[in-house]
Amino acid sequence: MKKLSYFAASAASIAVAGVLCSTPAFAQSTGAIDFQNQEIVVTGQTEKGIAGVELPDSSKAKEVLGQSVISRGTPGQTINETINMIPGVSFTNNDAYGSSGGSLMIRGFDDTRISQTFDGIPLNDTGSYSLYTNQQLDPELIEQVNVNLGTTDVDSPTASASGSTVNYRSINPDHEFGARMVGTIGQHDKMRIFGMINTGDLNESGTRAWFAASHDTYNPWWGGYGKIEKTQLNAKIYQPLGTNGDFISVAGHYNMNRNNNASDWALSTETSYADGGIPLNRAERDSYTVSRCQVAAGVEGVSDSADSCGTAWEYGYNPSNTGNIRINSRFTLSDKMVLTVDPYYQYTSANGGSGYATAYEGTYSDTITSGYIGGKAYLGGVDLNGDGDTDDYVRVAAPSQTRTNRIGVIASLRYDINDDNRVRVAYTYDRGRHRQTGELGLINSDGSRANYFNIDTALTDVNGNVLEKRDRLSYAILHQISGEYTGDWLDNTVHVNAGVRVPFFRRNLTNNCLTTSSSGYVSCFTTDSTDEAAYAATLSSYGARDQREFTYSHVLPTFGVVYNATPEASLYFNYSMGMQVPGTDNLYQTFYYEEGSAEAQSAKPETSNNFDLGIRYHSGIIQANLGAWYTIFSDRLSSAYDPTTQISTYTNLGTVDRYGIDATFAVQPDSHIKAYVFGSYLWSKIRDDVATADGYADTKGKMEGGIPHYTFGGRVEANEGPVSLGLDVKRTGARYYNDLNTPVYDDDGNQIWGSKVPAYTVVNLDARLNMGFTGMGDKTFLQLNVSNLFNEFYYGSFDDAGTDKTNTSYTYVGAGRTVTMSLNLQF
Repeated sequence: MKKLSYFAASAASIAVAGVLCSTPAFAQSTGAIDFQNQEIVVTGQTEKGIAGVELPDSSKAKEVLGQSVISRGTPGQTINETINMIPGVSFTNNDAYGSSGGSLMIRGFDDTRISQTFDGIPLNDTGSYSLYTNQQLDPELIEQVNVNLGTTDVDSPTASASGSTVNYRSINPDHEFGARMVGTIGQHDKMRIFGMINTGDLNESGTRAWFAASHDTYNPWWGGYGKIEKTQLNAKIYQPLGTNGDFISVAGHYNMNRNNNASDWALSTETSYADGGIPLNRAERDSYTVSRCQVAAGVEGVSDSADSCGTAWEYGYNPSNTGNIRINSRFTLSDKMVLTVDPYYQYTSANGGSGYATAYEGTYSDTITSGYIGGKAYLGGVDLNGDGDTDDYVRVAAPSQTRTNRIGVIASLRYDINDDNRVRVAYTYDRGRHRQTGELGLINSDGSRANYFNIDTALTDVNGNVLEKRDRLSYAILHQISGEYTGDWLDNTVHVNAGVRVPFFRRNLTNNCLTTSSSGYVSCFTTDSTDEAAYAATLSSYGARDQREFTYSHVLPTFGVVYNATPEASLYFNYSMGMQVPGTDNLYQTFYYEEGSAEAQSAKPETSNNFDLGIRYHSGIIQANLGAWYTIFSDRLSSAYDPTTQISTYTNLGTVDRYGIDATFAVQPDSHIKAYVFGSYLWSKIRDDVATADGYADTKGKMEGGIPHYTFGGRVEANEGPVSLGLDVKRTGARYYNDLNTPVYDDDGNQIWGSKVPAYTVVNLDARLNMGFTGMGDKTFLQLNVSNLFNEFYYGSFDDAGTDKTNTSYTYVGAGRTVTMSLNLQF
C-alpha cells in the first residue's frame, strides 16, 4: 500500500516520546491507550515486533500489524484486507483493489458483531451495525492496526460487538517538513494518486500538521460495465501540551465513493451460467459480460409494460459520502491522575442503489390515488415516459437511502494508586440519528440510473408529494459507564486486569409506513391519509404507522491475568462478556405486531461469554503464540440478506457453542529475511433444534453456516541491497451453506448446491526496488504487486442461508490475478 520509512518512523517516535509515553498504541480510545501503554503493562518482557507482527503481552488474544506489513499491499487497498494475515480473520474483497467493499469475519463473528474503530471512533453503521470496508482511511496514513480476536475494550462505544474489535490509528504529524506522492497504475484501467504534505513544527510549542488527498479510479472487475471512483481528503493537527505527554489532536476525514455494483450471484446451479447463473470456473468468471440494453419508447394510447432494461445488478450504483471530525486529547491533572477526552462527529449519506421498482403512472384501484403499495409505485396521473398518456408501467430506480448524523465522546480518568496498581473510570456517549428513506428516480434510456442519489430529484405523485418505498427515523443512543483496574503482583511476575462496562442502550424508532408482513415489507403513502386508510381496510392484518422505544442494558464484566513464567514466556487468560443489541431492521419487523405482544418483544439482545487461554514466547528473533478459545452465545441471531428484495431474514439459533485454536509464529534472524506463519481451526455447535414457522429445524449439533472451518497461511520476505521480495499465502477452509449442514434444493426437490462451499488458497506477491542508487533519495522506490498470483477461482463470503434447505444465499466471485505498479516519491 505504501512505504512510510520517513513518516512512520517519525510518527512512531512521536507516539513514544510525546503522545502515549513509552510503547505503541494497542487500544482504541486515548484513555484505553493511556491506561494500557504504561510500563505497568509490560512486566517481564520487551514488546518487539518480529516480521512486522507484534504480540502484545496482554491477557487478551491480540495481534498488531505495523507499517512493514501494511506498506507492502497494493496502494489504496482497504486495511481490512491487511488483517487477513491474522489467525481467525477471514476477509473477502469484492474486487482486488478494495473500493467495491467486502466482508469481514473474525472467529466466526461477522462484521455486524465486530467493532471497528478509527482513532477511537466507531465505524459500524448505527442501524444494521454493518462495516463498509471501502470507506476506510487511506493506508498511507495508518500507523498501525490491532485486532482483539475475542473481546472489546471496557470503554468500547459499541452496541454490536459480541466479540472481536479492529482498531486502527492514523499517523501523527512529523517534526520536519516533508512531502510524499504515490502513483499507481494497474489492470482494469487502475489509476490512483496519493499526495501528502507534512508541515513540520510551526512554532516553539511543537504545533504541526499534515494534509493529504487521494483519487482512485478503475473499471469493475466482471461484466465490463460501469466505473469505480473514490476520492479521499484527510488532515490532522497536533498540539503538544508541555513535556509530559499531554496533547490535543484534531483530525478530519472525508471519503466519496461513486461505484457501480460489483457483480454477485445466487449460490445455485438452478440457472445455468449461459442463462445468467453463477460462474462455476475460471473461464466462466473471465467471460462474464453485462448485456447492454435500450429502454423501449412509450406508445401513446397504449398501456405499456415496464421494460426490463436497467434491472441488471451491475446497472445499480452503490454511492456514499462519509466524513468525520475526531478529537483526541490527554491532560495530566496531577502526578497520579490523567484525564483523556475524545469527542467526535460523523456524517454518512449512502444508498444501496441496486434497487428498482415498477411505477404505474395511474392510480391504485378507484379509491387510492397514489402510494408505494405491495412493491409498486402509483403516481395517480403522472406521465413518466413522456408518451402523452398516464396508463403505463415504467421501470424506476428505487435505492434504499440512508443519512446518518452521529456525535459522541469517550472520557476517561486514570488514577495511579502506586507504582504497581492503577484504576480508571470512563464514560461513553454515542448518539446516531439514522434517517432511512426510499426516494424513487428515473432510469436513463440505456438502463443506467439518472442519479446517484434520488434525494434532490425524487419522483412525485400527481399532487407533488414525494413517493417513498420506506420512510423511517431512528435514534440509536448509548450511555455507558465503565471501570477498570490493572496491577502487577508477586514481584512483577503476575499482571492482573479486571473491569466492567455497563451500557444503557435506547432505540427510538418511528415508521411512517404500514408494515404488511412479519418480514418487514411495507406500503407507504404520502400526505393523503384517505389513501392509507382505504388500503389498510383491504388488509386482514398489518402494523400501522408507529413510534416505539426499546431499551437494553447489561453488566458486562471482563477479567484477565498474565503470568510471566520466564523473561521470554508468559501464560495468559481472559474472560469477557459481550452483547449485541438488535439492529433497526430486526426491530422494525416487530412493528407488524401489536405493541406489548410477545411477538413485538421477540427481538432479543445477543450475549456472548468469551474465554481465552494461551501461551506466548518472545526472544530476540522469534515470537510465537498458541491459544485456545471458547465462546458461548445466547440468542445467537442469524441473518440472510436478499439483494433483490433488499430484505433481511432473521433466525434466532438459541444457544451456540463456538471454540477453536489460534497460532502464530514469526522469525527474523537478520535484516535479510523474515517469515511469519499463522493458523486457526474453528468448531461451532448449535445446541438445540431451532423453532420455525413450520415446527422445528434439524439444527441440534450442527455447525453455523458461512463460517470457514479453518484458515492458515504465512508470509516470507527477503531483502538484499535495493531489492526486496515478499510472498504471502492464505488458505480459507470450506464453509457450510446453511445451519442444517445439508445440500440446497429447489422447490421441486432438485439439488442446486452441495452442503459446503469449497475451500480456496490465494497467493500474493510484492516486490520493491529502492531507487536510492539513482540519486533520487532513499525514500523513493518502485513497487510491484500481484494479487492472486496463481489466478485461483473461488467464492467469497456469503450469508448463512438459515434453517430452510431451499433458502438461497448470494456471493461475490473472488478477483483473479491482478498486477499493479507504483512509484513512491518522498522527501
